[in-house]
Amino acid sequence: MSAQKVPLLDLKAQFAPLRGDVLEAIARVCDAQQFILGSEVESLERELEAFLGIPHAIGVSSGTDALLAALMALGVGAGDEVVTSPFSFFATAGSIARLGARPVFVDIERGTFNIDVDAIAAAATSRTKAILPVHLFGQSADMTGIVDLSERSGIPIVEDAAQAIGACYRGRPVGGIGTIGCFSFFPTKNLGAFGDAGLVTTPDGTIARKVRAIRQHGGEVKYHHDLVGGNFRLDALQAAILRVKLPHLESWTSARRKNAERYRALFAQAGLVGTVTLPAQAADRTHIYNQFVIRVPERDRLRAHLQSSGIGTEVYYPLPLHLQPCLRDLGYRAGSFPVAETAANEALALPIYGELTEAQQSWVVEAIREFFRRA
Repeated sequence: MSAQKVPLLDLKAQFAPLRGDVLEAIARVCDAQQFILGSEVESLERELEAFLGIPHAIGVSSGTDALLAALMALGVGAGDEVVTSPFSFFATAGSIARLGARPVFVDIERGTFNIDVDAIAAAATSRTKAILPVHLFGQSADMTGIVDLSERSGIPIVEDAAQAIGACYRGRPVGGIGTIGCFSFFPTKNLGAFGDAGLVTTPDGTIARKVRAIRQHGGEVKYHHDLVGGNFRLDALQAAILRVKLPHLESWTSARRKNAERYRALFAQAGLVGTVTLPAQAADRTHIYNQFVIRVPERDRLRAHLQSSGIGTEVYYPLPLHLQPCLRDLGYRAGSFPVAETAANEALALPIYGELTEAQQSWVVEAIREFFRRA
């Protein structure tokens, strides 16, 4: 098989057929000269509410700021605790720490990389102000147990759905199962802006109103501030671009799912299933494959081999959150969460974007087969 150049992500391929519509949307904002919030943001919010089936969607400046606004709306602050996963992007824990609260980590499931639901109850205390599950790589956490615990304890749920827009758990969209949902529109996401952008969702009208105030320095009326918020406003330019892309999201996600199934077939044909651990697909949830993450003990050597073969990969995440230097004071050590630590040493994301061709995928799997043949 001839070598193929396979980038981890090809945003140019996605942009090309949308170029005219995107430039028209940008021109519309330029002509209106309304750059912060306004009608473009309001229209995007209504369109996202309809797409997600969640009553309230509030556009914010990034996925990180979505988490901050959500936790602030719940009153999380100094002395409080939030139970979450140690295997996620730093913003998950960083948002908690920035508010003076303590991230309380529990380990993850080996198959899905998501939080181990059975461990959450033991970690919750009288100081627990929220449970923050992460729907990692595009697949929902096991929400039944988390919702049951929330209903018994009264502890609200903040869903980190930054990588999971359009994913469902037992037919329910993520971001609408817990108290509040948080999404990211970072350019590499399935629905990506041309910079930072995010979204907060909630079925609760009172919380939605509070989040809207928090994103504008805590004020509903100009120059009157009922609480201390932040500058978490969404730019109209980003909203206009996202409005162009949103109608294509389902087809892009469908293409990613088809590519995931093709990978499974190709790995099986190559006799690599077992040698390479493929991402688990739980039967009761949909996976949108923001990433396609395999596990191999020889991860770093395999990655170097793929790079030399012209294949882009990424490591999500090489150092779990509980071992990050800035969180050392939490008191966790190597060995505290062995499943997450093993995942950090074995996980490797392969190209999965919708425009990926069958020939490119075949080359990826062939290059992996060649690595193990030589080994």
